[in-house]
Amino acid sequence: MNTRDFIELSESRSAHNYHPLPVVIASAEGAWVVDVEGNRYLDCLAGYSSLNFGHGNPEILAAARAQLERVTLTSRAFHHDQFAAFAAGLSDLCGKGMILPMNTGAEAVETAIKVARKWGHEVKGIREPNIIVMEDNFHGRTTTIISFSTDPDAHDGFGPYTPGFTIVKYGSAEAIRDAIDENTVAVLIEPVQGEAGVLVPPDGYLTQVREICTTAGILMIADEIQSGLGRTGDTFACDHEGVIPDMYLLGKALGGGVVPVSAVAADADVLGVIKPGQHGSTFGGNPLACAVGSAVIAILRRGEFQARARELGADLHDRLRALPGVVAVRGRGLWAGVDIDPSLASGRQVCEALMRKGVLAKDTHGSTIRLAPPLTISADDLSWMIGQLGAVLSEF
Repeated sequence: MNTRDFIELSESRSAHNYHPLPVVIASAEGAWVVDVEGNRYLDCLAGYSSLNFGHGNPEILAAARAQLERVTLTSRAFHHDQFAAFAAGLSDLCGKGMILPMNTGAEAVETAIKVARKWGHEVKGIREPNIIVMEDNFHGRTTTIISFSTDPDAHDGFGPYTPGFTIVKYGSAEAIRDAIDENTVAVLIEPVQGEAGVLVPPDGYLTQVREICTTAGILMIADEIQSGLGRTGDTFACDHEGVIPDMYLLGKALGGGVVPVSAVAADADVLGVIKPGQHGSTFGGNPLACAVGSAVIAILRRGEFQARARELGADLHDRLRALPGVVAVRGRGLWAGVDIDPSLASGRQVCEALMRKGVLAKDTHGSTIRLAPPLTISADDLSWMIGQLGAVLSEF
């Protein structure tokens, strides 16, 4: 089948919950993908940071292949020989005492909500726990999570909604302080808001949030599902301010682009409130996921990809700001939200034009495009991509 055939069959036989670019990918390696007709594209989305270490990373694939030949699933009804190393390794990477593994990022967020509420009941004696969340957040699309979304596409038409959340302005420590009351158990925050357009909060904001939570005796929950594991130039985006949350929420890159792996990391005084039978997943912490996750942890311990994200990211942001038609650039490391002059083109139009030049990116919120290439990208390929974006903008 050709590209049109694949797309027509997909569109006729699947729900239209996505609006993908008209490209059908057949293979990939490193930072590049190839479509069914043999055209090559530089992947500048990297599965929303799921592919931080590139397509087909040799270390990750080797771990997956070895485990595939042994055992892939036991469920947590039994112990298996990959779990202990993964749990200890991820706990150590986060500087926490425990992890609770799941599969998807949304599951990690749902887990954190349950843990925070249980902690509120058992430790704080709160009958109706409440969690403070941010405007323009994106934590997933489950029923509970979209209940506190301010994005109409994610929220509207899916009620009734789950109560127990207070929405405040992102970037305002004072708004958090004012929202805390006797029922507050936690603040749930993205250190960088990805879906909103790679919004970086003001300097010192995360430090203030940490201080507010400590003073109030509530939990700081950092959703590092997109921002964590090297993307911003540190292992975690919270590291940029030396902030340690009470709970890390991890996913995407934790599975190395091979399998869905997510986790909550916290100390025993928090995660210890969960008892047998109160939470779990058939696939959470399965042998294949643990083997792949352990390979990812080993890569992160070396620090090479964090350094690449810092160095290449600084050049990326400087050069993007110099392009004609770009009105703002936000981000950290190899992650940028680029606002295009809306009188020039929409984000979708820019992404479609980039695709025709061999670059894959994703638009969001009108005239913004997101760039998040694999951290394996070469300096030459990154430079070429910036050149292609400049050429596209000059053509509108």
